[in-house]
Amino acid sequence: MDLRFFAELVGTMILVLLGDGVVANVILKKTKGVNGGIISITAGWAFAVTIPVFMFGNISGAHFNPAVTLALASIGKFPWEDVPMYLIAQFIGAFIGASLVLISYYDHFKLTEDKSIKLGVFCTAPEVRNLKSNFITEFIGTFILMFAILGIGAYPLAEGISPIAVGIVVWGIGLSLGGPTGYAINPARDLGPRLAHFILPVPNKGDSDWQYAPIPVIAPICGAIVSAFIYNMIF
Repeated sequence: MDLRFFAELVGTMILVLLGDGVVANVILKKTKGVNGGIISITAGWAFAVTIPVFMFGNISGAHFNPAVTLALASIGKFPWEDVPMYLIAQFIGAFIGASLVLISYYDHFKLTEDKSIKLGVFCTAPEVRNLKSNFITEFIGTFILMFAILGIGAYPLAEGISPIAVGIVVWGIGLSLGGPTGYAINPARDLGPRLAHFILPVPNKGDSDWQYAPIPVIAPICGAIVSAFIYNMIF
């Protein structure tokens, strides 16, 4: 098996484990970090991205995001024949990462009565449910993410510190644009854990909200691809 497959799988697993983990720490009952707020969550997600990028960037390119993989392939910076391998690894890794969060916080899931909070550990949901607006928000967030990834990777200034730079970008997107939808900006990060919530024995869980599920999958892919074409056209 290609080593890049395992790099993308383990990297995405770490990303989701730490990212969903900080959400669990902040919103589930009786945790050490309960009510830690948006700063804790956005910082946790930024670190969750930075760490595996440092670990696996030299092996797989550290995509950990189907939207990034598809966008790079769309502008000829990644071979299409490798896209299925990357996407499969990313979704499997995300599912495993979410499963480990459930194991780690199982007692706290049992203590938390609100079913929507339990689902919120695994995947995103809009604060105001307007699918058109939700799509636009996720599109914009991923557009900025992809534009930044291409810009950071294009210049020697970022060499060696690019994982930190990407982490800062994710932190900034979360702080500035995360309010309406929870900033999925990554189809694997949302769909893999949502599937884990659906399949796994989460204590007293509710619905997995499949009606909303297409938004954090389709919008990030569209945003990333459009961003990559525009960046490539300009620069």
